[in-house]
Amino acid sequence: MSLYNQKVLIIDDEEDILRLIKTVLNKEGIDHVVTATTAKEGLIQFQQKEPALVLLDIMLPDEEGYDVCRQIRAISKVPILFLSAKTEEVDKIVGFALGGDDYITKPFSPKELAYRVKAQLRRASYMQTDDVKDVILEAGPFVLNEQKAELSKNGNSIDLKPKELGLMKYFLQNVNKVISKEKLYDTVWGEDSIGIDNTVMVHIRRLREKIEENPSHPQFLITIKGLGYKLTVEDE
Repeated sequence: MSLYNQKVLIIDDEEDILRLIKTVLNKEGIDHVVTATTAKEGLIQFQQKEPALVLLDIMLPDEEGYDVCRQIRAISKVPILFLSAKTEEVDKIVGFALGGDDYITKPFSPKELAYRVKAQLRRASYMQTDDVKDVILEAGPFVLNEQKAELSKNGNSIDLKPKELGLMKYFLQNVNKVISKEKLYDTVWGEDSIGIDNTVMVHIRRLREKIEENPSHPQFLITIKGLGYKLTVEDE
């Protein structure tokens, strides 16, 4: 997976910090940034969004970041970077002992933080490369190789943009199921669906132009009026 297609979760109760980090990561090409202001919300977002990296404040209003780290480490090996105003050596040692991959003290350089995030994402990607086998999604005439980000129809390769590929992947994971526009946006764009306008509709149209014989009368990717979209494939 491309470095820039991966999701980053920031858990910090300071709204200014969240906005600052999200802005600098976006400028560095990391567009999928999810935020949370409490430990509880952060853990929910972690389960739902499945981020590739977590930036975690130690002092949260409902629970310590250390406890959040323990819970994440029990189920995942994703990089965890602690954010904290605590500068004592013992605090850093505790963070690393619990499974943290880096410890960034406040105030910090936004540019340096962004590069540390990118370095951890690259390192995690390298570690996974040798162990990950190609994941193939198949339905009807479609075959999607997740690792190679390649889609084919009846053996013919189809060139898709990243968001189109993300949509097709999600449809293939949910064949013959109706999926709402809001769910698609939340999953593929990694953001809340409030105020999404026609973003999903535009990308669906572009995807149809590539996978359908007649995009105006789609055979596979159909609209379910008032509910959303469905990738229809006959059971073999």
